[in-house]
Amino acid sequence: MKQSVEKGITAVPGIRVGHATDLDGLTGCTVVLCEKGAVGGVDQRGGAPGTRETDLLRPMHLVQEVHAVLLAGGSAFGLAATDGVMRYLEERSVGFDARVAKVPIVPAAILFDLDLGDPGARPDAAMGYAACQAASDGPVAEGNVGAGTGATAGKILGPGRAMKSGLGSAAVSLGGGLVVGVLVAVNPFGDVVDPQSGEILAGARKPRSDEMADTLATMRGFVGKAALRFASNTVIGVVATNGRLTKEETNKVAQMAQDGVARTVRPAHTLFDGDTFFALATGDKRTDVNLVGAYAAEMSAEAIVRAVQAAEGAGGLPGWRDLHEEAGG
Repeated sequence: MKQSVEKGITAVPGIRVGHATDLDGLTGCTVVLCEKGAVGGVDQRGGAPGTRETDLLRPMHLVQEVHAVLLAGGSAFGLAATDGVMRYLEERSVGFDARVAKVPIVPAAILFDLDLGDPGARPDAAMGYAACQAASDGPVAEGNVGAGTGATAGKILGPGRAMKSGLGSAAVSLGGGLVVGVLVAVNPFGDVVDPQSGEILAGARKPRSDEMADTLATMRGFVGKAALRFASNTVIGVVATNGRLTKEETNKVAQMAQDGVARTVRPAHTLFDGDTFFALATGDKRTDVNLVGAYAAEMSAEAIVRAVQAAEGAGGLPGWRDLHEEAGG
């Protein structure tokens, strides 16, 4: 998939991204701002979600547009960072007009990173506000930043045998000014694989070595069955387009974006994962939902691979770069 453009999700007009990163506590949050409003959708597939304001994104609900999406570490504690995003938007009179006040619509999802770094370090309202202040439409920083700061992959043998993962972003131009972009924080229970070759890029490592254990193979054995108790996972992301989509179509795009997770995470959507994708349509370009959804899946897969390959070792865990360099590649 070499069709992507370099900026990532900010290649979509009207989208800005900001990170707040705690490299000591190994946690953080990332905000995707669409202050002029975007039709929103959501698809939630993992069995252990931590979310906010997802019901209103579904069809047959009043609110049509959202003004930001927040992704954060810190488990359920990290949802508090959304308050800072709401304060930032309210100060700028951005929100749903409820006559007596403008109410910012800010859906959010979190991942579990409390087992890396300081478990007492969690994104809060101040971090959410700081992420908004840092937001720009420039190239998206990847790896150990924002919601990807404490992200890891491959937990079946425990957090100490996992690998460092992170945050990634990718986008594609489909002609006529139409752009589809994805941003994702990658923290799965399973392994991250190259969708072309099937090679494990990041995942559970065998005891006393850096050789990949292969989560699917491990699950079949006695050790794997005994180890199926580490609920510290989730892939969370945002897909955005400047295509003109209805609320129903935007929800469909979020659903199709999850196919990228299935292509690159093995296994995906387990009971231990809170896999959640948001979709945003800014509504400028005429398009077909099937085209946008198909490339949402492509960019989701690419962003997941980028998240792993951009991550640096931290908290005692190696990253893809560390093992790649050791192997001489």
